[in-house]
Order: sequence, then C-alpha cells, then structure tokens
Amino acid sequence: MKFPKVKVKRSIAGLGLFAAQDIKPDTIIIEYTGERITTAEGDHRGGKYLFTLDKNWIIDGKDRRNISRYINHSCAYNSEAEIDEEEEKIYIRAMNYIKNGEEITYDYGKEYWLEHCQPCRCSKCINKKRKK
Repeated sequence: MKFPKVKVKRSIAGLGLFAAQDIKPDTIIIEYTGERITTAEGDHRGGKYLFTLDKNWIIDGKDRRNISRYINHSCAYNSEAEIDEEEEKIYIRAMNYIKNGEEITYDYGKEYWLEHCQPCRCSKCINKKRKK
C-alpha cells in the first residue's frame, strides 16, 4: 500500500505529523506500527503509545520508527483510526481534505484523554484559551 507523504516537525503540542502533500478525504494516510503485545502486557508496561487492536491485543508504537506516533490528539481532528480486523492492523484515514503543511490529528478517545490530556493542549483548545 502506498501512503501519502508526511513529515514530523514541531507543532503546538511538541512534535506532530504533517501532510507533505495534499491528502484527499478517505485516503489511508499511514499505518500505526509497533510491537504486537497482549493486553495484559500492555497493562503491565503502560505508556502513551499503546493502541488497542482488539480485546486481546495492543500495538505498542513507542519505537521512533513508528512516525504515526507523532499524530497528536485534537478536538477538531481531521483523521480517524481504523482497525482492519482481518489484517490485524491499524490505519489512520483522512476524514476531510488535508492541505500540504497541515497537521494530521485524530481523537485519542475518552480513556486516553482523561489519563494524559487534561487540560487539553490541542491547537483548538489552546487557541480558544488565548482568545479569552
């Protein structure tokens, strides 16, 4: 599978993943890769880069070669995670048009947000606080 060009660079939240070309809606942008571990091992390890594949398996994406780990959470996200149960893979798909240079973001989900993102530091929430 051929993915669009992306690059890691500075974002409002630290490092982020950015489109290096225009990306059309419904395009698979990247695969979330890493070590496949059991949920029990994931609970034991902990960490910010654990992505649940199903009730038994987790992808530990902590390896820096997994550049999809740099996709930040946003309350105004432009992509979404998609689990391919047959292939046992996780893909990130564009929900709308993403312009060259735009940061790629998705909603990390309530559990992750409650544990790691309070207060929310996504660009939408930070800019809202600045305007007050």
